[in-house]
Formats: sequence, C-alpha cells, structure tokens
Amino acid sequence: MNNPCIICVAITGSVPQKSDNPAVPITVEEQVESTHEAFEAGASIAHCHVRMEDGTPTSDPERFALLKEGIEKRCPGMIIQLSTGGRSGAGQARGGMLHLKPDMASLSVGSNNFPTRVYENPPDLVNWLAGEMRKYEVVPEIEAFDLSHILQAIRLHSEGKLYGSLYVQFVMGVKNAMPADREVFDFYVETIKSRAPDAQWCAAGIGPNQIVVNEWAIAAGGHTRTGLEDNVRLDRDTLAPSNAALVRRTVEICEKYDRPVATPAEARKILGLPMPT
Repeated sequence: MNNPCIICVAITGSVPQKSDNPAVPITVEEQVESTHEAFEAGASIAHCHVRMEDGTPTSDPERFALLKEGIEKRCPGMIIQLSTGGRSGAGQARGGMLHLKPDMASLSVGSNNFPTRVYENPPDLVNWLAGEMRKYEVVPEIEAFDLSHILQAIRLHSEGKLYGSLYVQFVMGVKNAMPADREVFDFYVETIKSRAPDAQWCAAGIGPNQIVVNEWAIAAGGHTRTGLEDNVRLDRDTLAPSNAALVRRTVEICEKYDRPVATPAEARKILGLPMPT
C-alpha cells in the first residue's frame, strides 16, 4: 500500500495535567520542545491547545501566536492546526486566534455529550467559526464525535461553507460519546468513501483506545492522530515519556502495514495546503 499516512500529534489538549503525566507540556516553551521531538519522530501535523501557567486551558490569541511562531522556527514545514474546542473558551472567543492564519483549525459541527458536560456547538457558532476560517483561509479539520457530524460536514462542504479540501477526523472513545466500535468505524469509512470520495479522513482514539484506533485507521488506508492530549500512557502500567514516544509507536504500526509516514511536504500535498513561504 503506497499511501503515505499523515500522523497528527495532539500535544497538550485542555484536560491532562502534569499530575496525570509529568511529560504533558504546559508552557509554550515546553510545547515547542515537545512538538519538535514529535516532528523529528514523524508527526507532520501539530494539533495545538494553549494553557495558562497554572495549566488552566485558554483560547488566548497571544499564547497561540507564541506557540505558532515557535513551532514554525523549530519544525520547518510542519502543519500547524489550532484548536477551537469548547473546553478552552466560550462562544466566539473559541475562534479568536484564527486571524493568525494557521494552516488548519479544528472545527466541531455538532453537539454531543462529554464525560461530565454537554459539548455545545450550536449552528450559529459553527457557521461563524467556519466563516472566520474562510476569511483567513484556514482549512478546517472536522472533529466528528458522531455520525451526524460526518454528514453535516459533508453537507457544509458541498454548500461551500468550509474552506479548502474536506478533512474529517473520527473521534472515538470519549465517555458518553461514540465508543471505539469497529463496526461503527468501518461504517464511518464507507460513509466518507461513498458520499465524499474526494475527502481525506483521519481517526483518533481516546485513552487505551488510542493504539486500537491508530491501527484501524492505518490498516484501512486513512490518517491518524496520537499524542498526550488523548492518552497519557503507553500501557496500563507505563506512562508515555513524551509525545514523541507515542508518535514512534504509531510509526511502528505504519511499518507493520507498509504505510510510508507522510513528510510535511507530502501531508501538505495530500491536504491541499501550500508550503510556507
């Protein structure tokens, strides 16, 4: 299978703390260093959240700007994807960093349950975020927590409301949302192939489901996401020593299935993203 696999590393997220795993990068300096290690290990997309010094999640554009600048300097050509997720802010504050013109930004197009709360993505906010991404030429990565999110993304893209090529990520294993179910995963893949054949897709598993979903995605010809945002362990008894360690584990799965790991230039070509100037 001569089909390069794009590896995305979700370096920090909004939930894991150093009390969960000391390797979780919190400060901008730690995030840049951790991203560089993951980049060297084979990751070509950095999915980024930012935190306050005490670890509290935030959507502060100034922190995003510092992180973006640091990654650009240390990781030439790496695709920078900023999060507009709801744990870091509310309402339009979630998109307050889009004027920084990252290569990509995450976009959730529907609501669903999370472990202790409802992850709210009302239509007016989704439309506003999508409009800001069009305005600043930022390609959205659709984070699909449910089948309806995939279908909604396909509809929005067909209506011209999403900038660039359609890229959908299946997120599986969040408590109270879609579990890591192989039949559902296979149906998701077939849905994309039949209804949006020109789209690219990715899959992410949460916690111990990370390595399971990584393997499903790689074996099925898709792209995949790893990183300390989603999972802080290598196994039940071993904390992951770094984001790079999780990337290296994913690279090993690619080798198992004869999938070359996409370089940043290859990933940009696959996703229709220009090389940085």
